[in-house]
Amino acid sequence: MFRYFVQPQISKFNVAVTGYELFMKEYTTDGWRPPADFSRIPARIIADELLKVADRLSLKMNYVAVNLNREQLVKPQIGAAIVAVQNQVRPLRIIVEVTEDRSATQIPVSAVQRVFKQFYDRGIDISLDDVDCGENTATTAIPLLPFAREIKFALQNFDQGLTNPVVRQRIKYWAEVAKQHHLRFVLEGIEDQQDDTIADQLGVEYRQGYYYGRPHLLKIRPSDPE
Repeated sequence: MFRYFVQPQISKFNVAVTGYELFMKEYTTDGWRPPADFSRIPARIIADELLKVADRLSLKMNYVAVNLNREQLVKPQIGAAIVAVQNQVRPLRIIVEVTEDRSATQIPVSAVQRVFKQFYDRGIDISLDDVDCGENTATTAIPLLPFAREIKFALQNFDQGLTNPVVRQRIKYWAEVAKQHHLRFVLEGIEDQQDDTIADQLGVEYRQGYYYGRPHLLKIRPSDPE
């Protein structure tokens, strides 16, 4: 059994939840766990579970964000499934978050750009997740920005978080990149009041993290296990 867990994304200065990021999990004998290999999840399951969540949230939220790694992204059947769901749930927007995960197969930047354009042409927003890490470094991410609407910087990828001046400098760098390309910048991994205060000082509006809400199961059926 697969289900999406949801975590709120907020606009701090407007004091509002703007949308939810979706995290796919599988129910196992040890409870809910991330799938061992996201690339093996069938397109049908991604589409079915995304549609269920989108239907539940369509009257409450502006958007939901679904994670895909590069290997998933370039599969035509997954792209078609995402487009089909978007067509059914408007005006709720689907955002495709392209993760930093390294795929077993090397995916050329040109192939990623081609899919980005296909989504862009169909009104589906693209977010580059966890920039500065994995497959989403400056070298690989910046060529993709013309078709993106958002970039996300994740504090959980850095040991010392916002207390580290080097991390704060990287946040300023990516926030400036976002500004130059007219993109939304989201800071992930806000854990506590101290993080929230420093993010205020940095002028970051859009945020996500345990401080604002942990990922939780959006139950589709009453029988769904906790």
